Amino acid sequence: MYPVMLQIANQSVVVVGGGSVAERKVVGLLEANAAVTVVSPAVTEALKELAAKEKIRWKEKTFSADDIDKAFLVIAATSDRHVNEAVAQAAKPYQLINIVDDPERSNFYVPSVVRRGKLTISVSTSGASPTLAKQIRDEIANIYDEEYERYVDFLTACRRYILQHVDDASIRRSLLKTIATESFRKSGNWEEQFTKLLSQYKKQP
Repeated sequence: MYPVMLQIANQSVVVVGGGSVAERKVVGLLEANAAVTVVSPAVTEALKELAAKEKIRWKEKTFSADDIDKAFLVIAATSDRHVNEAVAQAAKPYQLINIVDDPERSNFYVPSVVRRGKLTISVSTSGASPTLAKQIRDEIANIYDEEYERYVDFLTACRRYILQHVDDASIRRSLLKTIATESFRKSGNWEEQFTKLLSQYKKQP
């Protein structure tokens, strides 16, 4: 396995299936700003609402091979193994495909995810046990709480400032390392502490 983070904003993604599993997949895909099409004769109320608001495209039909012709990524999320198998058979070698009930036929897995703004933490058992992955995800979520969203935004702004205004490479490395430490995060007023750090380095000969 080779873990990656995919940039799928505005990419065509097809989810085959309209039940609760498909709904969860769609929600995650929309968070990544994918262009989602759902193929299913029936869908959950939440998916109907998303279609009504034009957040997704809903093809109210049974699956056929041409439904995924132009898809960058495909997820087969029905409760019917015959349909999921048909999706697997129809997928092209260059397409990313996940069959929710058959990891062996998939060429990627959807991990359990903790999101805190720009911070994304993924947990995967390579399809062996999604339940265990969710348990570990929940443990991680308790450690990396909502504060980290603001902290990562702060680090983003600081990194941009340091790269633009600090010429000395060793000082840049030291600053970037210091503001990412646990002691710095727990210090309280990050902006004030960062300003002090900058002034200290400016005073160095």
